[in-house]
Amino acid sequence: MRKGIVTTVQWPYICALSVMLVPAVSGAQRSRAGLERQDPPYVATVPDVQQMLAVQVALDRNGFSPGEIDGRSGPRTRRALMEFQKSAGLHPDGVLTEEATAALRLPPDPVVNYTITQQDVAGPFIDRMPADMMERSKLQALAYTTPLEGLAEKFHSSPALLRTLNPGAKWTAGEVIKVPDVEPFDPSSKPTANNGAKGTAGANAAEAKPAAPPALEVVVSGATKSLVVRDESGKVRMYAPVTIGSEKDPLPIGEWKVAGVSWNPVFNYNPDLFWDADPAHAKAKIPPGPNNPVGVVWIDINKEHFGLHGTPEPSTIGRTESHGCIRLTNWDATKLGRLVSPGTKVTIQ
Repeated sequence: MRKGIVTTVQWPYICALSVMLVPAVSGAQRSRAGLERQDPPYVATVPDVQQMLAVQVALDRNGFSPGEIDGRSGPRTRRALMEFQKSAGLHPDGVLTEEATAALRLPPDPVVNYTITQQDVAGPFIDRMPADMMERSKLQALAYTTPLEGLAEKFHSSPALLRTLNPGAKWTAGEVIKVPDVEPFDPSSKPTANNGAKGTAGANAAEAKPAAPPALEVVVSGATKSLVVRDESGKVRMYAPVTIGSEKDPLPIGEWKVAGVSWNPVFNYNPDLFWDADPAHAKAKIPPGPNNPVGVVWIDINKEHFGLHGTPEPSTIGRTESHGCIRLTNWDATKLGRLVSPGTKVTIQ
């Protein structure tokens, strides 16, 4: 049971662990044991959601993030399963075999009850997030827009999933809701970044930790849009999907090192560095917050203007392109920030 969670929800319609968790959806919609799906408009129902939710929660809890937990099958979930299978010495085909099911330890109850706290709804919230960078620079903080958005990130999930699990919810303090049974993410639990931080987002972190073990390595793959952290024994310490650069903003292929970590950074916006910036824009400081362009953490590498960081749009991770940097969900970026230190090797390939 996780911190802040009061009781377990029994889902009687989640049967005993089986080889396939996706029999309710037609074969035309799914393939490869239900871990691939086309992407037409889709309205989830609880019977549909529960079949993938157990898989996504188990992957998250085993350190193989599927990104935003949404109760839907897709490439990110299948890739996370493949990486888990590889680490467990199983055939990495993304098929939920009996062996993979046993190794994952799928939870029979992937959701728990959570009582919304006063802190969850205290805000401040932003009624409307400006699209224009100059307008964003005028705000005091780039906070969440609603309590639902904050709760969704707290439990690594999409707002749509929480709405599906909690029809009629008001998202008010004292209300008991159903959430994925994962370690809650708290964007306010980290120290404030050094305002004098360098680079695009600010990464000359005053709170830098002692050097990491030299064999700890971060590997980013442009081909699979993924990130893996391994220790000196080769054990996977973390896997996560990432958004990478584009043709106009290519990844900095090569071997680099972590230069520093900034928590809740101020984004130093420089329109000269963005090919698609408004010509009328000037340099500006974009305030911190979970909806900051680089999310809640910036991990600087020893290449100017490049780093690994969070995002205000977790649903886009692994699906869109970036301006050359490497984006993760805020909760995955936070986990990565805890693992790395100045000197950690970063291989981008």
